[in-house]
Amino acid sequence: MDLQIQSLGPCLYPSPLRHIGGVEAPFKTDFDRILYHHQTAKNEEESKILTFEQAGPREKIFFDPSRTTVGIVTCGGLCPGLNDIIRGIVIQCFQQYAITKVYGFRYGYEGLVQRYGHSPVTLRPESVAQAHTFGGTLLGSSRGKQDIGEMVDMLEEMKVDILFVIGGDGTLRGASEIVKEIEKRGLKKAVVGIPKTIDNDIMYLDKSFGFETAFAEAVQALKCAYIESTGAVNGVGLVKLMGRDSGFIACFAALAGSNVDFVLVPEVPFALEGPRGLLEALRYRLSKRGNAVIVVAEGAGQDLMNSDSDATDASGNVRYGDIGFYLKDQINSFFKSRRMEVNLKYIDPSYIVRSVPANAQDNVYCSRLAQAAVHAAVAGKTGMLVGRWHGAFVNLPLDLVIHGRRKVDPQGELWHSVLESTGQAASFV
Repeated sequence: MDLQIQSLGPCLYPSPLRHIGGVEAPFKTDFDRILYHHQTAKNEEESKILTFEQAGPREKIFFDPSRTTVGIVTCGGLCPGLNDIIRGIVIQCFQQYAITKVYGFRYGYEGLVQRYGHSPVTLRPESVAQAHTFGGTLLGSSRGKQDIGEMVDMLEEMKVDILFVIGGDGTLRGASEIVKEIEKRGLKKAVVGIPKTIDNDIMYLDKSFGFETAFAEAVQALKCAYIESTGAVNGVGLVKLMGRDSGFIACFAALAGSNVDFVLVPEVPFALEGPRGLLEALRYRLSKRGNAVIVVAEGAGQDLMNSDSDATDASGNVRYGDIGFYLKDQINSFFKSRRMEVNLKYIDPSYIVRSVPANAQDNVYCSRLAQAAVHAAVAGKTGMLVGRWHGAFVNLPLDLVIHGRRKVDPQGELWHSVLESTGQAASFV
């Protein structure tokens, strides 16, 4: 893996962060590293020392704050904490680096394409002071690819020196293309990503911001499903949660909610029919206890449905079939054919989960991510994103992160914890 962070050039300006509140700033150097492996190596290949560059302020910076212009853009679906990140960047730029030209580009990458007519907004500390108390993003968002050349044209026209890109996998791929176009033109502009995914599926991160808020909110839906399931004969609470390719929200919500009997995630295929299938397992559960709660991630069981595998959304992602409604119909049909009463309540809290304000834990995480992003950008670092790894904040190359997704390991400790908590079989096949 190439873990080197790109730099625009030598840093010649002394950082204004020499003292913060009378305390010496915790400056880092590019030689301060965080180990990739935090466990004893299992073989010769793993014994090679791999390290990530530690995030944090540098003693010398690349950009002259008095002449620096910053842009911020948020892309993709909503996620708790977006406004916290925007607020954190603006506050850090103004209060710590005295950068007073900060623009927000509206409605995702469309805001960087002039022909859409989305005028940028000027951001100041007073305009974002209460942003963190609201969900969503004050800049708006959108999906879909845009012309890279037109976006860089806009950055040039507005004399933007630093662009902060807040988004998920597709957004970060777009940021990588912007970096390449900037390099092709020989420009000195920094592009720094802040990874956003409610599914917690970005590689080489302890967690993504908003994830803790999301699964905490999902737990409330599971509590409702449990109450509904216990209030009727053979009650079944079926809850669909976010998780296109990774089932982290489903796993964590189930562990936190406790009263869950079945967790279905994309990483673990399952069958409905047959003596070892999900439907028979559910029938057995109802015959023993009279109620059950099922949690399914949106990307689970896609192989069971006759969905159009060629259909894609504006971002190029495959459109998945609705596993929630599919399971609801299959469960009802199964028990009806056996003349066994079942009372199923289906809950899909997806838009509630992703639209709420970040909780206190995520507030702190977002603030620190924003600070780390600004530290990196003013030091001339580009083509990178900030994240947390083994509890430390690090700078990661964009190209390292955009190839692959973080997934629940069916042989790992998290999934085994889920199996222990639910008592379900390791698989339904």
